[in-house]
Amino acid sequence: MGPELEYFYFTSDEDPQFLDHGGYFDETPLDAATDYRKRTVQYLESMGIPVEYVHHEVAPSQHEIIVRYTDALTMADNIMTSRLTVKEVALQHGIYATFMPKPLEDYDGSGMHLHLSLFEGDVNAFHEPGTPGGLSKVGQAFIAGLLRHAAELTAVTNQWVNSYKRLVVGRALSGATWAPAYITYGNNNRTACVRVPYGRLELRLPDGSANPYLASAAMLAAGMDGVDRKLDPGKPINENLYEWSPEKLKRAGVGLLPQSLKEALDEFEKDKVLRTALGEDLSREFLTLKRMEWVEYSRHVSEWERERYVEFF
Repeated sequence: MGPELEYFYFTSDEDPQFLDHGGYFDETPLDAATDYRKRTVQYLESMGIPVEYVHHEVAPSQHEIIVRYTDALTMADNIMTSRLTVKEVALQHGIYATFMPKPLEDYDGSGMHLHLSLFEGDVNAFHEPGTPGGLSKVGQAFIAGLLRHAAELTAVTNQWVNSYKRLVVGRALSGATWAPAYITYGNNNRTACVRVPYGRLELRLPDGSANPYLASAAMLAAGMDGVDRKLDPGKPINENLYEWSPEKLKRAGVGLLPQSLKEALDEFEKDKVLRTALGEDLSREFLTLKRMEWVEYSRHVSEWERERYVEFF
């Protein structure tokens, strides 16, 4: 497993102002956080966590660190350490870093895309030269398992109310975003929830809210269910799905990811594969706590509501 850790730097947690107005892969004076990223990389590598790439992301003050892949359990440890290190370095410099999935409504959200490979000994079981995308039958079946359980999996990989502000389809229609809202896969399609770089998979669902230990277990269970049952993922779709009409999506059999935490929890509650993988006790407590969170959110009256409705009557 190899993660792409996306996050924002702000002036403070109470006053989330940008530090820069750089863009994707900017390495100009607009990218004021270069030194913060370099310091973070130094700390991570001194702790034995190799970093492959760092760069500015799409939104102002948004950044990404790509940690070198390793086995899933070690990577779960590395993700936890990396997120803490990013935040500690920011505090050392008098600023604030957040992995919140959607901190600002008018800008891209932050994901935690996970690149996945499955090995038998030293052999990548997903890779088969000469096939579309370099994928073996095992790789295709693993994708099919992820897609079959995608709606339920979202409850674990995107476990905050705020996570669904990143995945909501309506937002994509009013501005540029590459958040994965659709249950399908493509070779180079960032609007699908699974992308296929050559010989491996990229699950684009997860965000910084995910517990990497639970997410890893759930993803493996979903994918291996596809392998065990020899499921077929169908043909890849390499078009911008945000531009498709609901009718076209329906004809193609492309489903929509849950658009709220409640929807995701309802799907997870029915999924025996994921609940078995996480354990029934943990799954039950997870559902209880997350449903409490949803009720609390549902009862909250926001400033948006007051501004919109108070003066009507």
